[in-house]
Amino acid sequence: MFFKTVGPQLGRPTLSVAGWLTSKLLTWRNRVLEENAVKLCGILPDDTVLELGHGPGLGLEAAAQLLTGPKGKLLGIDYSEYMHQVSSKRMQQLIAAGKVTLHHSDVASMPIADSSVDKVFHCNCYYFWPDLKRGTSEIHRVMKPCGLMVTTLRLESLVQIAPKNVFTGESWRPEDYMQALEATGFCNVRMEDRTDKQITFQVIFATASK
Repeated sequence: MFFKTVGPQLGRPTLSVAGWLTSKLLTWRNRVLEENAVKLCGILPDDTVLELGHGPGLGLEAAAQLLTGPKGKLLGIDYSEYMHQVSSKRMQQLIAAGKVTLHHSDVASMPIADSSVDKVFHCNCYYFWPDLKRGTSEIHRVMKPCGLMVTTLRLESLVQIAPKNVFTGESWRPEDYMQALEATGFCNVRMEDRTDKQITFQVIFATASK
């Protein structure tokens, strides 16, 4: 019953009771993944950083705290209009100050300039993309040469959820995402196991080769 209600909302929460429940679920379950994705990016004060599928904005908040330089800039995209609204409210002061820019956008067609982003991170995101290679190609386009992409996930949870038909086909499998990254211009693609606050999770790293 729970997954029948919340499952369809996971990839694109809407302004509804189910969407609100999903937002609360994402906040609770993703905090460790978001915090570690930000930390593992190695964000520098003047970097331009992009979060994909930012959801309710936990990762945005964590990244913004590190962009203390005058040139530091934070970008975010989410194709859920509801999540875009929630995060815009959460980050409104930094948006007004010109430090943060959020886009209601699909990862496959981002309104971001070529070779303009130093670091990209995302959490529990790629398995909702209809076309992995279109997504990874677009990420590669916006990244600067040798820019770092980091994604965090809990493989154990994905294996449990996948049979409930929440995802499209087999795109949830990390190896499929890593193959898409390698096919669209990324190098040094690897996955590592990490543990934080007694939670074991996986991290995929990739470097934009240009």
